[in-house]
Amino acid sequence: MNAILASVLIGSVGLGLFMYGKKQRRAPHLAAGVLLMVYPYFVPGVALMCVIAAAILGLLYLASYLGI
Repeated sequence: MNAILASVLIGSVGLGLFMYGKKQRRAPHLAAGVLLMVYPYFVPGVALMCVIAAAILGLLYLASYLGI
């Protein structure tokens, strides 16, 4: 049950980033949104899901900070 809840929350964040990236034509946000929506289908553990989500969001922050 926790895995389903985590995947729905992570997917929702991914959908928001995808819509923002599409509207603003920002490739890093678009890519991060797609990754956040897709990868929870392939990861069985909640802790690993959260770590991967944090890594993707950290990379997105780094890309935005660097102006990519």
